[in-house]
Formats: sequence, C-alpha cells, structure tokens
Amino acid sequence: VGPCKQVLKDSNLRPEQIDEVVLVGGSTRIPKVRALVEGLFQRKPHIDLNPDEVVALGAAVQANILSGRSEATQDMLLLDVTPLSLGIEVAGGVTDKIILRNSTIPASATQHYTTQVEGQTNVAIHVLQGERELAKDCRSLARFDLKGVPPMPAGMPRIEVKFLIDANGILHVTAREQRSGKEAEIEVQPSYGLTDEQVEGMILDSFDQAEEDFRQRQLIEARNEAQTILAALEKGKNSPAWDELLRDDQQRIQELERVLRETEKLDDYADIRKAIDALNQGTMRLAELMMDTAVATALKGKNMDDASLGKGPQSSHPIAKADFE
Repeated sequence: VGPCKQVLKDSNLRPEQIDEVVLVGGSTRIPKVRALVEGLFQRKPHIDLNPDEVVALGAAVQANILSGRSEATQDMLLLDVTPLSLGIEVAGGVTDKIILRNSTIPASATQHYTTQVEGQTNVAIHVLQGERELAKDCRSLARFDLKGVPPMPAGMPRIEVKFLIDANGILHVTAREQRSGKEAEIEVQPSYGLTDEQVEGMILDSFDQAEEDFRQRQLIEARNEAQTILAALEKGKNSPAWDELLRDDQQRIQELERVLRETEKLDDYADIRKAIDALNQGTMRLAELMMDTAVATALKGKNMDDASLGKGPQSSHPIAKADFE
C-alpha cells in the first residue's frame, strides 16, 4: 500500500482518477491484498490476466507499436522512466538529486554549484543513484574530476553540472566551470547490474529511513553553514573593518563565535541554527564596514580580485550548492 500511495503522489493523481488497477500473480492472489487494493483505489481490481502470459502480452503490444502500430495500438504510448533518482554528492556527504525518480526518458536537468575552499583548482564529481539523503547510503555510479579551474575565492566559481539520459538509458554527466570554460564529462549506464527487487528495496529503504535521513541532512547542512560563516568571520577579523568596531562590539562577536564553535559540535540542529542566526545578526555592523572598505578600495582603482591567490590546492574537494540561479 505504501508504494501505491507514493506512486499516486509522484504522479499527482487521486485514487478516483485511476481507471483500472491490474493485479497479476505473486502476492496479489491473497484475498487480504486484494481487499487492501480495493480499499485504497475504491474499485475492484482486475485479476483475470494469466501471470504466465502477461509478459508475452506486453511484449507483443510493444512490438506492434515499434513495427508501425495497428488499429488496436494506435492510441497507445509506452513511456520509459528512470526507476531511481540520480544526483551528485555535495559538501558534507549530502546527496543532491538532479534527475528525480520516475522522470520520463529521455530526460535532462542542470544544477549549479560552487566551491568551499579558497583557490580550489580541482573539483571531484561523485555521481549517485538512489533516494536516500546521504551519499553513503546511495549507489555510487561514477567519479570524475573537473581539473584546471582557475584559483578563485571560495564561492566564486560557477560550476554547471548537467545530467542527460538518452533514449537508450545511458546517463551523460557534464561538469563545466562557466567563467573559464573548463569542462569534463562521463557516461554511465545507471540500470546496469540492478534487479527489480534491488530497485524496490532501495525505494522501500528510503521510506523506512526518511525521518532519520532528513534529520542527518539538516544537521550536516547546518554545520556546513556554520563553517562558512566562521570562515567569513576570520576574514573579517583580519580586515581593517574589524579595527573600526567598538571594543564592546568585538567582544560580543567573539562570544557569539565561541558559542557557535561549541554548538556546531553537538547533534542539535535547532541549537546550531539558533547560534548561526545570532552570529549573523551580531556581525551585521562588521559586514557593513567591510562593504564600505571594499567600495572605497575599488574607487581608488584597486581591484580586490587582482590579489594573487597562488596556485591553490590541487587535491579534490567537495562542492557546495550555489546560491545563484
């Protein structure tokens, strides 16, 4: 019953909008199963198909469609869908889904990302399949590197990741840094080596673990955000704007920083979120002064982006979901 409800949800349909429910073989012979189906869809299921013939019947219909159709199949359309979501691993080991489960094939989707490390020149792309929120719980399909990214401040690179599933079910993944034009790609066959039972098991696991997975994802994303704001604060404390703050303001910010550093080690999302918001609010004045300093520097003809960043780290680093469209 659970998967049936999920299918209705995925297709944005109500039970009364379904014309007919067909039960074939296996557990569908059990009277209790038939009663549950009838209760869910509010109609008696169709149970007259012979399980030994049903696959052959379906193959015959598809063969007729592919060979030019007949009067019996002229209004039929067979659509193939991807059985599991496809995405990549982002900062903190979280799965970011790019093509969702049950998307009609061929399918295409694009997401944008950026970096979390200063001067990062190499980006590792980890392609995943599954419905779980964390990369470690999904099926790993492929890994490849986007190399030669010009060293830039964290958050500056614009990395476009495009997923394309062609009519043959082959997944093409392309990663491109838009500012420099550097590009890398790979091809994968997502369904290779997966049985129907394994696909169903992965979907059911995602239902069973949904609450805990969501809690873990929230916690990881909050910690990522905490690390980002703490890194930004370190830059701010080394800028001339920090010296323009009153001593009391500096001490208050340092106390809020201490609280966030201690709180991010805990497993309480709400407390981490509260500490992040407090530090964000407490550094508003510092941010304004830093902006004023940056504007003044630009007006003097000094471009902050001209500062040498060196070659930057050569090793692979995770990427983060971009904030831009």
